[in-house]
Amino acid sequence: MSTTPPPQALTNDPHTGTTASERAADGGAFGWLRALGPRGRRAFAGAFGGFALDSYDYFTLPLSMVALAAYFGLDSGQTGLLTTVTLVVSAVGGALAGVVADRFGRVRALMITVITYAVFTVACGFAPNYETLLVFRALQGLGFGGEWAVGAILVAEYASAKHRGRTLGAIQSSWAVGWALAAVMYTVVFSLLDEDLAWRVMFWTGALPALLVVWMRRRVQDAPEAVAVREQSSEKGSFTAIFKPGLLRTTLFAGLLSTGVQGGYYTLATWVPTYLKTERDLSVVGTGGYLTFLISGAFLGYLTGGYLTDRLGRRRNIWLFALLSAVCILAYANIPTGANTLLLVLGFPLGFCMSAIFSGFGSFLSELYPTAVRGTGQGFTYNTGRAVGAVFPTTVGFLAESWGVGGALVFGAIGYGIAALALLGLPETRGKELA
Repeated sequence: MSTTPPPQALTNDPHTGTTASERAADGGAFGWLRALGPRGRRAFAGAFGGFALDSYDYFTLPLSMVALAAYFGLDSGQTGLLTTVTLVVSAVGGALAGVVADRFGRVRALMITVITYAVFTVACGFAPNYETLLVFRALQGLGFGGEWAVGAILVAEYASAKHRGRTLGAIQSSWAVGWALAAVMYTVVFSLLDEDLAWRVMFWTGALPALLVVWMRRRVQDAPEAVAVREQSSEKGSFTAIFKPGLLRTTLFAGLLSTGVQGGYYTLATWVPTYLKTERDLSVVGTGGYLTFLISGAFLGYLTGGYLTDRLGRRRNIWLFALLSAVCILAYANIPTGANTLLLVLGFPLGFCMSAIFSGFGSFLSELYPTAVRGTGQGFTYNTGRAVGAVFPTTVGFLAESWGVGGALVFGAIGYGIAALALLGLPETRGKELA
């Protein structure tokens, strides 16, 4: 008689490595972390580090944008295009990474994405002209697009249904950690070096993620039961499968949801540093100080949103913070000239709301797709949304010529309205077991 546990029991000893006492003590503030077990915690560390460094490499551009524009003589439309091309190409990279994750494993795909975005971020620092920089930034998008989706799936398949929202919310919070590290590095580098060299140094520091790959090769592995389920399927890594009648509606509405949320987010992430420096006349150190409030709010928003997505449900959490994010954008962009103290204070709730909405994404998208095509489905919808949402930063760049950056930022609120409407076509998935 077989003693093999059923595939859906994702928290048994062979799967997570947890002891009986660890499973019994899965309550409390860090119960979600204990419940992962040793293997799951190593997967969590790898995904957390990968996404933090993904964030760091991404933000080297927005933080260096003013210096880049001056060095290459760019207008706001051209600088916005640098962000857009990164996000558009990331759709291709994310979709391909999802297929690789389904066919060859989550950890292998994760390492490939980290190496790709690290190599091409460094290459950006050697760009001799705008056109070369645009190409390198596009290639960086190949790796940037896949890291989050693959890392989120890796951890989701270790996490229990009870804690999945909090666990993936904690993974999402690493974006704020990487953002903060980039802001600190920006403040140091641009304070010590001439701007013509400082922006290059910022990109060169993007080599840091390569160190993470060495650690991941030795310490991280896929969830064993998820591997077993994938290997038994004939449709693993199939784009066709996510567009079949049973998943077509999910794919379309999940892509629309991702478009709205990321359109709003990347509008702010791309243009707030420029807004603070050019329209609010803040110094490098002053810009870094204001970003501290924004990033602190973002970090707490990710953690709070993860908790609420388990308590309220995936859809309610996203609805709540879509509304609050739109309100915060409108308030932030219309602060009167000279009221920089209010600008400082409002940075915290803005960062909080625009980040809390992301906390449910990792669990929600993972739960919408079966194991065999989970990487493909999540990679495609998240990154297609990122690519279409990339139109928003470019639109803001062109509108800024006549509206000013502050006025054009309001355009980002439209994205959150799109996200709220997309939820009407998606089911609630809280409590769903993954196998």
